[in-house]
Amino acid sequence: MSLKQISQPLARLSASATASVRLCRASRPLAASARAVQRSQRCGPRPVFLAGQRRAFSSAIRHRYADVEEAFDPASVEREADEVDVCIVGGGPAGLSAAIRLKQLANEEGNEEFRVVVLEKAAEVGNHILSGNVLEPRAINELLPDWLAEDNENRFQHVTPAGKDKMRFLTKTGSIPLPAPPQMHNHGNYIISLSQFSKWLGERAEEIGVEVYAGFAGAEVLYGHDGAVKGVATNDQGVGRDGKAKANFERGMEFHARVTLLAEGCHGSLTKRVMKKYDLRRESSPQTYGLGVKEVWEVQPEKFKSGEISHSMGYPLSKNTYGGGWMYHFGDNLVSIGLVVGLDYSNPWIAPYGEFQRMKLHPFYKSVLEGGKCIAYGRFPWRRLIGDTAGFLNVPKIKGTHTSMKSGMLAAEAAYTAIKNTSTDSGSVFLYDYEKSLRESWIWSELKAVRNMRPSFHTSLGIYGGIMYSGLEAYIFRGKVPWTLPHPKSDAAATKPADQFQKIEYPKPDGEITFDILTSVSRTGTNHEEDQPVHLQVKDWDAHAQKAWPVYKGIENRFCPAGVYEYVEDDTKDLGVRFQINAQNCIHCKTCDIKVPTQDINWQTPQGAEAQQQHVQEILPAISELLDEIWLLVLSSTDQ
Repeated sequence: MSLKQISQPLARLSASATASVRLCRASRPLAASARAVQRSQRCGPRPVFLAGQRRAFSSAIRHRYADVEEAFDPASVEREADEVDVCIVGGGPAGLSAAIRLKQLANEEGNEEFRVVVLEKAAEVGNHILSGNVLEPRAINELLPDWLAEDNENRFQHVTPAGKDKMRFLTKTGSIPLPAPPQMHNHGNYIISLSQFSKWLGERAEEIGVEVYAGFAGAEVLYGHDGAVKGVATNDQGVGRDGKAKANFERGMEFHARVTLLAEGCHGSLTKRVMKKYDLRRESSPQTYGLGVKEVWEVQPEKFKSGEISHSMGYPLSKNTYGGGWMYHFGDNLVSIGLVVGLDYSNPWIAPYGEFQRMKLHPFYKSVLEGGKCIAYGRFPWRRLIGDTAGFLNVPKIKGTHTSMKSGMLAAEAAYTAIKNTSTDSGSVFLYDYEKSLRESWIWSELKAVRNMRPSFHTSLGIYGGIMYSGLEAYIFRGKVPWTLPHPKSDAAATKPADQFQKIEYPKPDGEITFDILTSVSRTGTNHEEDQPVHLQVKDWDAHAQKAWPVYKGIENRFCPAGVYEYVEDDTKDLGVRFQINAQNCIHCKTCDIKVPTQDINWQTPQGAEAQQQHVQEILPAISELLDEIWLLVLSSTDQ
């Protein structure tokens, strides 16, 4: 492929991108690398990518090194910029569905030069997605009808057809069978790993020409002179904890796009800025969230029931706390087990991680897990603007992937039509058709029918009132009532002082069914370079402690499922404790940003790909020496 095919800024990256990807991928199985080469050969040449290089991208355009005495501001380095048609922030199901649909439309019209870029903060697409997922295939059937076809060599193979449904109300030691509402019937659905599914979608996107850049987070929204969004900038790499540039500093890159789609997932860092700037929630109730804490277990074969889907309510949560558990049997003797806790709980002593550990000790779950092995841990924030970003979650179904994907597809269709009908000299592109398409789609009718179910749990009757009202909605009202129940306050504002509740003592982990939090974090595979700016931004740690500790007694340590926040005993402080942030433990759930009552923690994207880049920097000298030795041997043999 000639470099003439590449836009000028990206052409200057190609050599360093080649070295980086090949070195970072050295540990990949040869079969996987061969498949990547085959995919590239089938696709033919397209901008930026070379054969065998998936998601190759580097922002190593300009290096700027500071002298020891010099105060160097990384932001003083000018960013390089690239012009694209559509830039999508987020490589989850919504973002990738939008990207695939855009390229389908462009390719159908012979517009192969139409550029679609996806920025994904994880080092690999799917790495930051963890959900034992029951997929309703409606959207994927529309997007890629042959996704399961036997004659499709690229079909998605990791599916388990949904089988028997169970619904239980748990007491402390027993369980009461409940009829599953019609929204929770799963006939025709599939149990999947959403991480594997997202990776597969990423591969399908690349095959039709989407440029997927993993390891590069959208860190800043860029605005034009008219106040409209003109694109995003990726995060800087190689900045130390003190905010100064390190030896491997690389400035982020700007992507100027005619249309920018935010598909960051729940409470995205760019999305919340855009919502605030344009006051997008001015006519909406406060958004409510839930934190899902989950594990994947390999269980004994005799306890495995392929396709079985179980949900529970009640224990270990109190009647005033919204949430419930699940257990899905999928794959080869694998079980996804988890607990979702609504973050509008008022008791600051509640720890979702601790509640999850207690739930696993209930006989309904323990009987399956005993003798098995926990192989993965994670969390996911509940909420789905496109996808999770816009709140397209069907709560009673406990499903949002299908609505996320469909919203991405509708946004893609609106964006492509708007771009096609707007000249490049006309300024901003307006997606007038997007809202209209949403209102006319099955997303709107599906979500409107269940709009009152989650808010119904805000009454004084708690979970019991919510169950009764939701039953009426599911079987009788079906969303046709003339009223819409509101969410009364934000999740942060729902939190009450700790002295109004009794402290909750959670059982110590046994190391077999229940585990301490750091052991679980080690199973996530999450890793942050410690010498980087703390991405959990609190302007004044001491001031935060002065406001939060006396009232909430360390709520941050309890709502975080990864041990990021601590109050450490410190006699030098007036409170006797010191607020501490262990940012390297963060698993990107953003619960802190949502739930902290003081609303002074700001979650930002970390330097996601830095560790990988530093590895490359470390091994390049060794490779250079090795090549020199090989060259000397070649010269020596020639002389002989």
